Amino acid sequence: MKNIEDIIRENRNLFDDREPAEGHFERFEWKLERRLHSQARRRSIVPYLLKAAVVTVLITLSSLWVWDNFIRTGKDRMALGDVSPEYREVENYYVRQVKSMEDELDTYYLSDNPEQKKMLEQEIKSMDSVYVQLQKDLKANPNDERIINAMIEHYQAKVEVLSYIINQLKSIRNQNQKPQKNESTNI
Repeated sequence: MKNIEDIIRENRNLFDDREPAEGHFERFEWKLERRLHSQARRRSIVPYLLKAAVVTVLITLSSLWVWDNFIRTGKDRMALGDVSPEYREVENYYVRQVKSMEDELDTYYLSDNPEQKKMLEQEIKSMDSVYVQLQKDLKANPNDERIINAMIEHYQAKVEVLSYIINQLKSIRNQNQKPQKNESTNI
């Protein structure tokens, strides 16, 4: 088979005698410009997508860094549940007890007295600061039974204190309600 260039060279005189059709150069130029612009548009999209991907990765990494260094608490602490599954059950039990008692206090007894509520929250925070220190000590000495027992005793004390407060508030509420009943019966 002959090369196409050889065919064109041999038959050059056949190609040179005719002119292209009317408007050929304009159509050719229009097609050429359209092709060049479409390639330029395709090429211009790639840098934007690359920039968007880089920005997304940077935002994700910086968010993870901020969360790890500022938002996540307890890196220097260790919870009871980190020691063993049995202690995790104990901790979960006391956390549920404390939460239900705090909810009961908020709902029934301290909802109408913000001053008492604020005072109780401050006391609970001071109790919790002791617990945070125990968690830090546990992180330093994870197998120290004294620290583990102190943490459990802390939860027990917190439950007892909250129970005592609830009982006192119940008795005060009951005393306040009894005279009202007697007054209404006397009328």
